[in-house]
Amino acid sequence: MFTRPSIREGPLPVGFVPMSQVWPGSPYPLGATYDGSGTNFAIFSEIADRVQLCLFDDAGHEEQIDMKERDAFVWHAYLPSVGPGQRYGYRVHGPYAPAAGHRCNPAKLLLDPYAKAVDGEVAWDQAVFPYAFGDPDSVNDADSGPHMMKSVVISPFFDWNGDRPPRTPYNESVIYEAHVRGLTKNHPGLPEEYRGTYAGVAHPLMIEHYRRIGVTAIELLPVHQFVHDEHLVRQGLRNYWGYNSLAFLAPHNGYSASGGQGRQVQEFKSMVKNLHEAGIEVILDVVYNHTAEGNHMGPMLAFRGIDNAAYYRLVDDDPRYYMDYTGTGNSMRVRHPHVLQLIMDSLRYWVTDMHVDGFRFDLAATLAREFYDVDRLSSFFDLVQQDPVVSQVKLIAEPWDLGEGGYQVGNFPPLWTEWNGKYRDTVRDFWRGQEQGIAEFASRLTGSSDLYENSGRRPWASINFITAHDGFTLHDLVSYNNKHNEANGEDNRDGSDDNRSWNCGAEGPTDDPQVLALRAAQTRNLLTTLLLSQGVPMLVAGDEMGRTQHGNNNAYCQDTPISWLDWADAERNADLVDFVGHVSRLRHDHPIFRRRKFFQGASPRGQGGADAAGAGDDPSGKDIVWLRPDGLEMTDADWESGTARSLGVYFNGDAIPDPDALGQRIVDDSFLLFFNAHFEPVGFRVPAPTFGDEWETVVDTRRSTAEVEAGLESIALAHSALDPADIGKVVKAGDPLEIDARSTVVLRRVR
Repeated sequence: MFTRPSIREGPLPVGFVPMSQVWPGSPYPLGATYDGSGTNFAIFSEIADRVQLCLFDDAGHEEQIDMKERDAFVWHAYLPSVGPGQRYGYRVHGPYAPAAGHRCNPAKLLLDPYAKAVDGEVAWDQAVFPYAFGDPDSVNDADSGPHMMKSVVISPFFDWNGDRPPRTPYNESVIYEAHVRGLTKNHPGLPEEYRGTYAGVAHPLMIEHYRRIGVTAIELLPVHQFVHDEHLVRQGLRNYWGYNSLAFLAPHNGYSASGGQGRQVQEFKSMVKNLHEAGIEVILDVVYNHTAEGNHMGPMLAFRGIDNAAYYRLVDDDPRYYMDYTGTGNSMRVRHPHVLQLIMDSLRYWVTDMHVDGFRFDLAATLAREFYDVDRLSSFFDLVQQDPVVSQVKLIAEPWDLGEGGYQVGNFPPLWTEWNGKYRDTVRDFWRGQEQGIAEFASRLTGSSDLYENSGRRPWASINFITAHDGFTLHDLVSYNNKHNEANGEDNRDGSDDNRSWNCGAEGPTDDPQVLALRAAQTRNLLTTLLLSQGVPMLVAGDEMGRTQHGNNNAYCQDTPISWLDWADAERNADLVDFVGHVSRLRHDHPIFRRRKFFQGASPRGQGGADAAGAGDDPSGKDIVWLRPDGLEMTDADWESGTARSLGVYFNGDAIPDPDALGQRIVDDSFLLFFNAHFEPVGFRVPAPTFGDEWETVVDTRRSTAEVEAGLESIALAHSALDPADIGKVVKAGDPLEIDARSTVVLRRVR
């Protein structure tokens, strides 16, 4: 049943309550914790010599309460008359000595790092900066309170009504990367108040679409409360992607249909509950590597004023400045115990209280930097490994950052999966016809064992993707040679110049039917490769319907139709949506495409001798066989050809190992896959009868989904009532098979 979140107009009726009584409270848990009678407040600061809790009424009037109790650098108090909806913040007194790394300033209202909800936005004014503009060494004592967002006390109570996480195994997962706002902002079928919100993500119309294309998990771009950068707001832009977090336990209030003051928490929970009822997991893209406060010229919003040297990595020789491995101005000091605690508390909260199913860690290599080098066994990964809650959900690393030695694809601990950047680059290069040989393409197609097998990981350690939020959409990948980021206001200097794209003969929009046909085929080639590769496929929202950003490959600041999905595309390109659903169902129905162990290139029936190499000279008993166009097994010399752009592969479905059942094997259909990235057709030959007598076409990227499915229906009739000679959809062992230029054909063995 769809749980409709409550939507009411105006703020909650929270009154200003003078505090005549303040109890000592507890140093744990950190943050504001409502227990049904009152609220406990606790905040860490080692450098502070005085901390004031600031309460705000609906008119913005402020009451300041000194927190007298301090245990192990945690300041705390319990207020028996404060409940959900109360807005609050902190003022921290202490040294302002940038040369020593300290930046306390009680004139600045600070957000609670453990806030579970946030009200309002930062109104950019000089008062939120710790210095006067034009004089970075000065001290700005203007009160930032009127310009600051406020933390909000929330009610922790919610009727989950027996919610059960789907717990979809990695190898059965299809991830859909989406932006909460952009996904539904332009959806004409949704109630207007739901568009661009958490409620919209889980609306029945959206769930129907996810099911249509075979999605098992929604990976949401950052939903932690983030800040729109001052320089973007000044230009009339927004931080659309949200990689600018400030409160790691609070769902972003801008995505709430229910309003602020804590109601966004209930709406987020309703979204998760509805998606779970549909069997769809929720994965969050989380940003723990940096915060919205930027470098030494940035604003004072939270961490900087609470305990700058504890929360941030500072330059050893000059603590006025920040270490920056992220390109955003600062990096979190992950080796500090309280920073580690904040990250782990945040992760556990999202799993236990918000019921999410996993995390994708932005610039995860930064979290591994204990000192300067990336340390694979840093404290953060040790904590995750032993944590009974966090270790049990999906953990996906973006395995790089901008620092030296930051590219760490394949080097994360065994518990983790990784965005496989090598997969993206190899598949893009193969289909645009780069002369780099076919060996690496074969490795990426079969799960990248060269990256993951030696660390004890399985094929699903590879999160396979061709596009992501950052870069071209799939439509633009086959439509543009160059980026077109003029709308970002940086004279097209921003964004990557290494896109590995090909416009198929014309830059951008065109009416040329040959170019359009080639782009459609290339789109289907890329999607087929993605969905039928070993590992976990990740689609980007809109790629299944031909979404374009008009060549913008860095739309981080475009909260505009450039970034929002145009749902008219789903009708215009209905055949592409159907194609994605067709190939996704093929993956779902056949475990040969989502094996739980790597291919071995040997017979699954034996471990040595002739049986392990097939039966004598017959390779058909192997679990995988790579084929030349003449239908024979490839040799070392074939692999070494640097100009080859075509290959075939046989997936043996007769005996797929099942790691969970000793001695048991899964029996599936067998498949032949032919890939031709050459600019001319290539004549293949169906291999010998030992592989299979007859084969039926299940995917042909030069044909429409309707044509392929009509052919399959005809085949089924042919084998029951009609003369196969009248059908012409079945090929036999030894038959010649011409594979069109730049196309993929998948054949299933007829039993």
